[in-house]
Amino acid sequence: MNATPSAFTQPTSGLRPYLPLLVLLFIGSGCAALIYEIVWFQLLQLAIGSSAVSLGVLLGTFMGGMCLGSLLLPRLVAESEHPLKVYAKIELGIGVLGLVILFVIPLMDRVYAGIASFGWTGVTLRALIAALCLLPPTFLMGASLPAIARWIEATPQGVSWLGFFYGGNIAGAVLGCLLAGFYLLRVYDMGVATYVAVAINVAVGLLAWQLSSQAVYTRSSKSGAAAASESPNRRAVFLVIAISGMCALGAEVIWTRLLSMMMGATVYTFSIILAVFLIGLGIGSSVGSVLARNQERARTVLGWAQLLAVGGIAWTAYMLADSLPYWPVNPLLASSPWFNFQIDLARALWTVLPPALMWGASFPLAMSAVSTPGGDTARVAGETYAANTVGAILGALLFSVVFVPWLGTQDAQRLLMGLAMAAAVIALVPTLKLSLRGAGQTAAAAVLILSLGGGVALMRGLSAVPWLPLAYGRRAITTLNAGEPLYVGEGMNSSIVISQLPAGQRYFHVSGKVEASTEPFDMRLQRMLGHISALAHKDPKSVLVVGFGAGVTAGSFTTYSSINRIVICELEALIPPAATKFFGAENYGVLNDKRTEVQYDDARHFILTSAEKFDVITSDPIHPWVKGAATLYSKEYFELAKQHLKPGGVITQWVPLYESDLDTVKSEIATFFDVFPNATIWANNVDGEGYDVVLLGQAEPTKIDMDGVQQRLARDQKAADSLSEVGIKSATDLFGTYAGSASEMRQWLAGAAINRDLNLRLQYLAGMGANNQGAGAIMREISQYRKFPAGLFTGSPETLARLQEEIQN
Repeated sequence: MNATPSAFTQPTSGLRPYLPLLVLLFIGSGCAALIYEIVWFQLLQLAIGSSAVSLGVLLGTFMGGMCLGSLLLPRLVAESEHPLKVYAKIELGIGVLGLVILFVIPLMDRVYAGIASFGWTGVTLRALIAALCLLPPTFLMGASLPAIARWIEATPQGVSWLGFFYGGNIAGAVLGCLLAGFYLLRVYDMGVATYVAVAINVAVGLLAWQLSSQAVYTRSSKSGAAAASESPNRRAVFLVIAISGMCALGAEVIWTRLLSMMMGATVYTFSIILAVFLIGLGIGSSVGSVLARNQERARTVLGWAQLLAVGGIAWTAYMLADSLPYWPVNPLLASSPWFNFQIDLARALWTVLPPALMWGASFPLAMSAVSTPGGDTARVAGETYAANTVGAILGALLFSVVFVPWLGTQDAQRLLMGLAMAAAVIALVPTLKLSLRGAGQTAAAAVLILSLGGGVALMRGLSAVPWLPLAYGRRAITTLNAGEPLYVGEGMNSSIVISQLPAGQRYFHVSGKVEASTEPFDMRLQRMLGHISALAHKDPKSVLVVGFGAGVTAGSFTTYSSINRIVICELEALIPPAATKFFGAENYGVLNDKRTEVQYDDARHFILTSAEKFDVITSDPIHPWVKGAATLYSKEYFELAKQHLKPGGVITQWVPLYESDLDTVKSEIATFFDVFPNATIWANNVDGEGYDVVLLGQAEPTKIDMDGVQQRLARDQKAADSLSEVGIKSATDLFGTYAGSASEMRQWLAGAAINRDLNLRLQYLAGMGANNQGAGAIMREISQYRKFPAGLFTGSPETLARLQEEIQN
């Protein structure tokens, strides 16, 4: 495609006093953009889910909008308009739309909930909702660089400044990432974060408008004929920068997944990893902008940057598999997370920075390679940015949804290296033919062939990440006598490990975290969740289990003859069959029970979009410090679950006391009690110490007939045996774990943070307390308010006397 020559380009020399200020404007623009991205993703995930497919739809839509904006602005906006005024309008427009979306997305949630469906129809609908919300503002975000590019002449020096603008935008993105992740959303909420981003957009827009009245935009002296020629092999350069974008986003998907397991998957870890990746892109872009001033060599340097990226990918893969897992870093030595943040930053920089530098340098080099004197710089910037973004979209979608589940992270990284080598060949081979002759060409070809051979050798030598960090994550270095892996799998949403200790205990791990085991304390908790739920209800028929895990909780419900429907909502498709193979005896083969139906979806999304109501809903999600898990502990989620309970229905919720702190536990309990004011607490006591607790709630006041419960256990002998296996011999033993009620805990919970969808306060609190090991102390604080609950239990005087003695002891 031939770019139309610009009639209104400003010689770069006349703009020199304004160029540093323009870089500052792009820093502000990038900062606001990242704040929006984080906020919008959290808002939309609440509606369309947080599965890999949903996240892929969101990311694809976000980046697709920027691609369209960068590509179409030069075609939609007349060249006669002052670039700074166009840029100012764009920034003000982003601010307006950012404010609108804050209020529109919750409305779209309600619309989506009313018409949502599953399967590919559901995926299409999710994409439509995301597009309606994200395309308008992201279109403007993508248009900002091409808009200002028209003020710069298409000379090597001018294109170099465009690279600096791009680098400034990335620097702002780093600032926005850290500002949102570590301060705005931790201390305030999504509303405040949005207002800050809007204020930045408005300030940038007004400053750009003010500058437009001082900086003159004049007609270039170059004729259209002189500018009509295009850089040779433009399409090849666009293909190279597209592959570069694909590799960058594919690598980010893989490395974020692996690094977050090793460092702990908190919101802070994700912010650190993203910030480091952006830092690498920004530094690389600045270096590439300097190198881009030599336009004749830009394409050659672009090609060698792709080859260096091959080495960078190999470096990161080596660090992840053969170095980082063996660093002597014990994150549990400091309860304050700020010390670990410093170590995590150092580990992320050491691991990810080298390849990110190469991908950052590629963008300005590609712009320089396709630009021609007198050409339309808006189209140069827009088309290069669009090609890079298309590749990035493909990289994010294909590696998260297809390549990692299909190939695994080891071979997915090999694929990245192969793609980078292909990009290098595409860039370098035509250059060698055109610019070199004779011995020089032969020598250069030999160097290229040797480099490619070295890349192939590096590909073959890549190691897989050891199973221990996949299983134990940040605790891998401190885990002794871990036994052996029985199963290792990398799914679309999670990495799964099932291990066995030398003594025979089996552990179930999800993304670097132990989620279930055959240890007595875990088996007791998993059975309690099921049996307290089933027995607190007078006659349960249908059950919804949130999270399959090892299947032990879901399997508990198979022991009741009255239950005829068990729906299990699980995000990762690898989990149920793997858990059934290795925990089948403990979960009673629940996956193959004729009453069982498994829904592979985000639990919140399933409840939001399902019209079905249940007698029992039990939720055993992952720890709230894991990014995204706090949505299953929010007030709105509990209200949603409450609406899907039949009359007399019960809901139970797991709350861990380990790897947590007092403020986090108070927030979890207070949020649940806010929705279920009659709720109660039940303790998984281990040797007198609380390990975790179960919250039980009903819309109506809870009444538990102890004699009736014992009769049901006598009738359903399999249920009684299931409890007996974990040391609970009777109904009195089970309900003797009573630890408190909402009315008793009101004073203790005063001032506790309520976890709301618009602040997700819990994930920020929990992320700060993940290193605490004060479960016993927390349980003692809860227990000091416990007394025998008048009105909760009914039964014979003898039964109630035994129960009271059990509770008070």
